[in-house]
Amino acid sequence: MRRIYDPPEPDDGLRVLVDRLWPRGVSKEEARLDEWPKALTPSTELRRWYHHGGSFDEFRRRYEQELTAPEAAAALDGLRKSVKEGPVTLLTATKHTESSQAEVLLELLQR
Repeated sequence: MRRIYDPPEPDDGLRVLVDRLWPRGVSKEEARLDEWPKALTPSTELRRWYHHGGSFDEFRRRYEQELTAPEAAAALDGLRKSVKEGPVTLLTATKHTESSQAEVLLELLQR
């Protein structure tokens, strides 16, 4: 897991953006993304709730619930398959990656 503002590294493997919105100030060329599966990103409603003072524990609970929806679950399964095939780097614009959807996804992928 890394911030999308960090320069790409040779060992990043598959680069996956896990934010719903495109990060400010980053061109598609600079991002060097392989995937942007919006089905894996938190809903607009959940994102807004969290940014207006929601707790991370509750965000995690709600986000994990959203990931059980059919489209999100299929995207998560696809990401799990990619992880088995080689390195995957989850990318986010979030400053505090340890309390973001990228952290939740990383934990789910490591289970």
